[in-house]
Amino acid sequence: MTVTTPQPRIAIPAPTASARPRAKSTAEDAGWLELTEAVREAGQYPTRAEAERVTRIVLSALGGHVTGDERVALAQALPREAGRVIASQIPATHPLTAREFVESVATRIEGSTPATARWDVSSVLSTLSDRIGEPLTTRVLTQLPAGYALLFGRADLAATA
Repeated sequence: MTVTTPQPRIAIPAPTASARPRAKSTAEDAGWLELTEAVREAGQYPTRAEAERVTRIVLSALGGHVTGDERVALAQALPREAGRVIASQIPATHPLTAREFVESVATRIEGSTPATARWDVSSVLSTLSDRIGEPLTTRVLTQLPAGYALLFGRADLAATA
């Protein structure tokens, strides 16, 4: 007869996230929170949740209209979450005028009018422009039809001959 003695069980701890990835995730979250807080202040939204909702909608709409290197640069210049929203959009088949762009955003925001949608778009895009800087804003604007500069908080001056 063979006798076996029970061996003590060794508890193997569950894998935990290392401090480094957690810190990166926290930093990424902080960037998104800073962006949406800046939009909240610019648009005078009562809550950060409302500013976040508007930010996602506007970035989603913009993502389909910026392509190529500018789209990549824009996504990289923004917090990871904002970059994902931009990069996940299918490129538009035809460019929208600034007015059509605002109207398309109005259809995505419940209870929105063209006037309130313009406010929302300008709040997000002017904050975006401040965050990504003058050179990248200029590159993005060169891809878009005339009229978008005002939405980014810039003068839309026509070149004189």
